Amino acid sequence: MVEMPGLVLPSYYLYYQSPVKIVKTAEGGARVWRVSIDTGGWQEKNDLFSEIVFDIGGEVFPRSAEDFVQEVEAFRAHHLKGEGPVFALYETVRAIHNQADAEARHETPRERTLIRGIRQRTFVMFEEQLRAAGDPGADPDVGRAK
Repeated sequence: MVEMPGLVLPSYYLYYQSPVKIVKTAEGGARVWRVSIDTGGWQEKNDLFSEIVFDIGGEVFPRSAEDFVQEVEAFRAHHLKGEGPVFALYETVRAIHNQADAEARHETPRERTLIRGIRQRTFVMFEEQLRAAGDPGADPDVGRAK
């Protein structure tokens, strides 16, 4: 891996509408993880490193850790179906969006705060499940309130 002065890891991105994170390895290198559209887990995609870091493709948007958590959970909620507490919370967020749409309005500040809080919680829950299942890219600490 090329030494990249100025690249702070971990770093978070939206890459072609898909959440991606670049994390430091124990050896001092970097790994690229992209959310799987099929499972919501993490797929190692190191071949994307140069395209993301050098912003070659034009569809690369840096995100803060907090915004990354929101993007991951919006992505998971949109693409995944399932049962259990995480999916019940996804349905709660969907109901808030649907109510605002039905009333032809934007979410209120209170609703936006509630959605952010729910997504932060589901991120930690989902990541803890992934970690327990052995997903090497899982990191629930990213979503824990600082």
